[in-house]
Amino acid sequence: MGFLKDELLKAIWHAFTALDLDHSGKVSKSQLKVLSHNLCTVLKVPHDPVALEEHFRDDDEGPVSNQGYMPYLNKFILEKVQDNFDKIEFNRMCWTLCVKKNLTKSPLLITEEDAFKVWVIFNFLSEDKYPLIIVPEEIEYLLKKLTEAMGGCWQQEQFDHFKISFDNSKDGLSVWELIELIGNGQFSKGMDRQTVSMAISEVFNELILDVLKQGYMMKKGHRRKNWTERWFVLKPNIISYYVSEDMKDKKGDILLDENCCVESLPDKDGKKCLFLIKCFDKTFEISASDKKKKQEWIQAIHSTIHLLKLGSPPPHKEARQRRKELRKKLLAEQEELERQMKELQAANENKQQELETVRKKLEEAASRAAEEEKKRLQTQMELQTRFSTELEREKLIRQQMEEQVAQKSSELEQYLQRVQELEDMYLKLQEALEDERQARQDEETVRKLQARLLEEESSKRAELEKWHLEQQQAIETTEAEKQELENQRIMKEQALQEAIGQLEHLELERKQALEQYEEVKKKLEMATNKTKSWKDRVAQHEGLIRLIEPGSKNPHLITNWGPAAFTQAELEEREKNWKGKKTTE
Repeated sequence: MGFLKDELLKAIWHAFTALDLDHSGKVSKSQLKVLSHNLCTVLKVPHDPVALEEHFRDDDEGPVSNQGYMPYLNKFILEKVQDNFDKIEFNRMCWTLCVKKNLTKSPLLITEEDAFKVWVIFNFLSEDKYPLIIVPEEIEYLLKKLTEAMGGCWQQEQFDHFKISFDNSKDGLSVWELIELIGNGQFSKGMDRQTVSMAISEVFNELILDVLKQGYMMKKGHRRKNWTERWFVLKPNIISYYVSEDMKDKKGDILLDENCCVESLPDKDGKKCLFLIKCFDKTFEISASDKKKKQEWIQAIHSTIHLLKLGSPPPHKEARQRRKELRKKLLAEQEELERQMKELQAANENKQQELETVRKKLEEAASRAAEEEKKRLQTQMELQTRFSTELEREKLIRQQMEEQVAQKSSELEQYLQRVQELEDMYLKLQEALEDERQARQDEETVRKLQARLLEEESSKRAELEKWHLEQQQAIETTEAEKQELENQRIMKEQALQEAIGQLEHLELERKQALEQYEEVKKKLEMATNKTKSWKDRVAQHEGLIRLIEPGSKNPHLITNWGPAAFTQAELEEREKNWKGKKTTE
C-alpha cells in the first residue's frame, strides 16, 4: 500500500504544481476543492464536500501550500484508497491539469498521447524526492528499452557524450525535459513517428500495465472444440485473450496462481506447436505460430507462476528497486569517501600550518641573527682601538652565533625534509585508501559467495535429512507390510486347506449329479421316441388335434380353430395350397 501511495503522490504533485500559477508554492482553496473532488471521483473514494473547509477553518481564505494540503490529502483521500480504480484514468486526469502549462510548443516527433505515456513512465522511474527528477541511470535504462523496442542499435558513445554535456548543477531531468529529449528524436534517428509510437506503447505496456508478453495464438474452445485465433496478453497473475490486438473485445481470462502449470503437447489433429495451461477448474489448449514462440510463451508463463509461488513482484519492478538500492549504496559509499578525504585534507592543512609556523620561526631567528651580527660589527668598529682585549671575546661570541646559525639551518633542512616525507606519506595514504576500497569490494564479493555457498550447503543438508527421514519411514512401513503379508499368507494357507476340502466334497456331489443326469437323459430319449410316433399320426389329421407347444415370441394369430392354432409359416403354406386349388378349378 505504501508503494501505491508514493506513485499516487507523484501524479498529484504534478497537478498541484500546475495549479500554482505564480510559482509561490501555494494554491487557492477553490482550486484544491475541485482537485480533491476529481481525485475522489477517479480514485473511487467517498467525497466529503465540507472536509477541506473544516480542515483549514483557521486559515481564513488564503491559499494553501503543498505542506498544508498534505495532511488533508493523506487523511481524507489517500488513506481510503483501495486498489480498485482505473490507474490510467487517474493519471490522465492529473496529466490534463499540467500538460497545457508545461508541454513544449515546439514540434515533437511524438504525439500528445505518446507524451502522456512518457509522463506516466517518468513517474514510475523517477526518484522518491521532490521536485521529481529522473537520474541519468534511469534515462539510460528507458532509452535502451525504447531502442530495443524500435529494433535499433544502442549508441553508448552518444549517450556518454550526452551525460558529459549534462548540467552539473542538476542531478537529473524533469518530466518535460525527458519528453522533449525523446520527442526531438536525438536517440531515435532514422525512425518514423509510427515506429517511435509503437516502441513507447510497448515500453508503457511492460512498465505500467505489467504486460510481460503478448501476441497472437490459436485457442481451442471448451464447448465447440474449434480453434480460434486470439490476441493473448500475459500479466503477473492473469492471461487475457481478445479478438484482436486493439484489446477492445475481451473474450476471457485465465487466472494464474501458484497451483497452475504449463506443459508442452505433441502435435495432433493437424495442429502444431501445442502446449497446455492447467488451472484449478479448467484446462486450456493453445497453439503457437512456431516452435520459438511456443518456447517463449511456455518460459514466460512458467516464470510468472514461479514468481507467484515466491510472492515476488514483476521483473521490471524488482529490477527498478534493485537499481534504487544500488544507487543508495553507491551514494553512501561516495559520501563516506568524501568524508574521509575531508578528514585527510584537514589533517594536511594542519600539517601545512605547523610547517608554516616553523618556517616563520626560522626566518625570525635568521633575521635576529643578522641584526645581532650587524650590531656586533658596529661595536667591533667602535671599540677595536679601545678594547683590544675584548676582541677575542667578540670572536668567541661570533663563533658561537655562527654555530647557532648552522644549527638553525640544519634544523630548517630537517623540517623541509619532514615536509617532503609528509607529502610522500599523503600520496601513500591515498594509494592505501584506494587499496582498502578495492579490498572491501573483494571482501564483499567473497562474503556474498560464502553466504551463497553456506545457503546451498544448508539446503542440501536439509534435503539429505529429509531423505534420511523418508528412508526411515519407508523401512518402518516395509517392516509393517512384511508382517501383515506374513499374517495374510498364514490365513490364505488355512483358507486354501478349507477350499481343498470343499472342492473334494463338491467333486463327489458332481459325480452323483452326473449319474442322475445320465438316468434322466435315458428316460428323456425314451419319452422322445414315444412322442415322435404321436406327432406323425397328428400330422395326417390337419387341424383336428395339435400338440401343445411353447408359443412363438411373435404376435399370435387367431383363426376359426382358435388362437395360436397355426404358426405364420403354416398359415402361409395353407393359403398357398388354397390358391392353387382355386386356380385349378
